[in-house]
Amino acid sequence: MTGSDATPSFRLAYVPGVMPDKWVRIWDERQPDVPLILTQVPAGAAAERMLGGDADAGLVRTPVDRSVFSAIPLYTEQTVVVVPKDHLVTAVDEVAPEDLSDDIVLHPLDDVLDWENLPGRPALERPATTADAVELVAAGIGVLVVPLSLARLHHRKDLTHRPLKDAPESSVALAWPEDAKTDQVEDFIGIVRGRTVNSTRGRQQPPARGESTGADRGGARRKPAPGKSAGAKRAGKSGSGAPKGNRRGKPRRRS
Repeated sequence: MTGSDATPSFRLAYVPGVMPDKWVRIWDERQPDVPLILTQVPAGAAAERMLGGDADAGLVRTPVDRSVFSAIPLYTEQTVVVVPKDHLVTAVDEVAPEDLSDDIVLHPLDDVLDWENLPGRPALERPATTADAVELVAAGIGVLVVPLSLARLHHRKDLTHRPLKDAPESSVALAWPEDAKTDQVEDFIGIVRGRTVNSTRGRQQPPARGESTGADRGGARRKPAPGKSAGAKRAGKSGSGAPKGNRRGKPRRRS
């Protein structure tokens, strides 16, 4: 799809935990005539939405299938363990995996962390969602390891969290189908990368009505008046143009 085939709106999918508000606000300021349509989707469904044509791009969790998607890494999140407020690990600032050896560590089906060996003891069955797992933690059935943004998303007054070291981390990227990069996608790339509206790497925006260009404000060179060369103009500034040492025009005496 080319820029000329793009729809008049920009459809952006995003996964739970990602907060696109700042980028959306900048988009609205720069593109008031192009609505940005936000849709939150489960982490595992973002790729299908984009390939199916339901979203132009997505703020997704890595890894991304680079055979069909282009992607720009944005940031990597800290991994935390969610526990009841009276749990023993709340006495420390950072938790090690071995500190959870006696705990049931819940492993929801929508987990976004790539574990080789999950710490602690496994539950009899896996919760369907992270939200379900949080409810089990609140009931005192186990603890949950998630990216920090998901701990904040599912915050409860009776729960808290601590950083978990030596654990896998989750990264967030902006992705779009490799063969469907629209002008709107290019504009959004510029926003997430912090480009200014006039950046040469992004698409140039037309000047507002009535606004003059740099050339109109004197950016172009002025042409010399007819009959005068640029050299003559410069000479006129330094004097009469007569040879140095003979300013009165008298002939020099030969010795």
